[in-house]
Amino acid sequence: MASAGFFTCMLLALFIGIWPCHAQNVTLSVYYETLCPYCSDFIVNHLVKLFHSRLFSIVNLRLVPWGNAVLQSNGSFLCQHGPEECLLNTIEACTISVYPNEEQHLSFILCLERLASANELNEWINCFNTTGLATVPIDCYKSGYGNVLENQYAAETAQLDPPHKFVPWVLVDGQPLQEDFKNFVTYVCNAYKGEQVPEACHPLPLMNNSLKKASLLSADTPYSITWLLIYGIHFSFSFSLL
Repeated sequence: MASAGFFTCMLLALFIGIWPCHAQNVTLSVYYETLCPYCSDFIVNHLVKLFHSRLFSIVNLRLVPWGNAVLQSNGSFLCQHGPEECLLNTIEACTISVYPNEEQHLSFILCLERLASANELNEWINCFNTTGLATVPIDCYKSGYGNVLENQYAAETAQLDPPHKFVPWVLVDGQPLQEDFKNFVTYVCNAYKGEQVPEACHPLPLMNNSLKKASLLSADTPYSITWLLIYGIHFSFSFSLL
């Protein structure tokens, strides 16, 4: 019969081996607005990479549909691309709230932004059917709760430090990527410290020699940490056999 200690060790192994994989995920935050052509391009042609090569497995995605909108003194919203953008910002905010699963709400937002890029926004409601989601976000919008969500996003965007200069404004673990936002995959892969490295992170972009030396000395990437651990275990095991 297995001892209590055995089960304790197994639980500890599971805790050490599995739980940190989720805790070490990289937070990718995107501050944007629905009808900004640069935002649509980023979402449709770049952010979509999250669906490729298991990249979603190491990312906690945060989409914040507010952008350059302004909260007026009477509580109404003034959006850069007009009232329709205010409507769609709120619809996307409601979709994120109703469907917190990141792959679900990103699928809907991808559909809507593709239509925005193709000047076919009159068909945006079909994105619910296309992605297999119910139209509950429309009820969210009609109930006024969408405005509550947008007020929260307005406050969050206003508190960015440093303030956003343009949209899309992309952050990896709180650090703005500035004009290099389209290369977010590289930043995500470099920031990830877990062991379950997805295929999208192989190989990482080549570094120059000085960066390679610094990386090896500081063990700053998952690869160097892993090899240092393997070498240390091998050395300890070999020494114990002497």
